[in-house]
Amino acid sequence: MIPGLKAIHHIAIICSDYERSKDFYTRVLGLSIVREVYREARNSWKLDLALNDHYIIELFSFPSPPPRPSRPESCGLRHLAFAVDDLEKAVASLKAAEVITEPIRTDEFTGKRFTFFADPDGLPLELYES
Repeated sequence: MIPGLKAIHHIAIICSDYERSKDFYTRVLGLSIVREVYREARNSWKLDLALNDHYIIELFSFPSPPPRPSRPESCGLRHLAFAVDDLEKAVASLKAAEVITEPIRTDEFTGKRFTFFADPDGLPLELYES
């Protein structure tokens, strides 16, 4: 056990189209911008995003990043899940933004409902009703 381990600090995501992903994570998902920095030496943008004033995602752009295999499922981080109070309302908001969601399913172990959708690069994202 690591002494003092207490929480996830942030999740780092590399995108292929910075402006498209910035729009998706801020306008569609509603995350707020904490800081935006262009790192000239790396030809890369770094966007720090918060959810309910809690720092959560670092969005990076790099020139020509390799694609992330998603289907069939590949080894590594499988998806990022967001907790929501009202799944139908959240799904309706995504659909209004022309984001396709999978059908709502029920977790057989918890009885909670969830659905999946993808960010502009196909990164699997989940909404999980809490």
